[in-house]
Amino acid sequence: IQVSVRVDPTRRSATIDFSGTSDQHPGNFNAPQAVCRSAVLYVFRCMVNDAIPLNAGCLVPLDIQIPDPSMISPHPPAAVIAGNVETSQLLVDTLFGALGVVAGSQGTMNNFIWGNDEHQYYETICGGAGATATAKGASAVHTHMTNTRLTDPEILEWRHPVRVVHFKIRQNSGGPGANTGGDGVIRRIEFLEPMTINVLSSRRKVVPFGAAGGEPGLVGINRVLRRDGTTEELPGSTCIEVDAYDAFEIETPGGGGFGPANRR
Repeated sequence: IQVSVRVDPTRRSATIDFSGTSDQHPGNFNAPQAVCRSAVLYVFRCMVNDAIPLNAGCLVPLDIQIPDPSMISPHPPAAVIAGNVETSQLLVDTLFGALGVVAGSQGTMNNFIWGNDEHQYYETICGGAGATATAKGASAVHTHMTNTRLTDPEILEWRHPVRVVHFKIRQNSGGPGANTGGDGVIRRIEFLEPMTINVLSSRRKVVPFGAAGGEPGLVGINRVLRRDGTTEELPGSTCIEVDAYDAFEIETPGGGGFGPANRR
């Protein structure tokens, strides 16, 4: 995703130009234009320190230029499932980065889906938020284009044959800076029956960027811990079979820091 933002204070308007963004994706990371426009609306609404209604009128001063076709303006039969849950997050990070106001956040919803013929479950998992000039990034939160709640561990274990081994802060995963980025989390689920796991996540190779001299957060990690003691590192998006007493562990990304750490 590539974007330039030109703000005209006199006309109280802005041009958001996504020229240079990748062509339509052969996988499912394409985001329809509605997702792109929603990301722009979210970012610019965050910049307005006033109680204004959130509606289409907010977009009137914004000239949004989207290359067509492209990854953010796909044509049928392009797959778009990750566009809403993953690409939307990266759109927001890219826009905030271009404006220079927020360091990169975890940039993913960490979609984790598992099931068999009797049980199915889908969750998204929190991570670290990017820091700003005035605040540290929050730890263990959903950022930007998502806000889902996890099922309470007691309910999850009662309804499904799983065990929550641990769910904790991933210490020092946020990027250092004058304001440090928020930390991600570590979550391990042990399965008591064979299951199929699907994972759809980002920021496994490219770090959440720091801003204004701040340092990046750590990338995320997906892995399966087999009952025989072996460990399999997984890519960001994958499907894998697990047996009873295997476990899946995810370490979610931290947010980027803002400003040089020596100014803390």
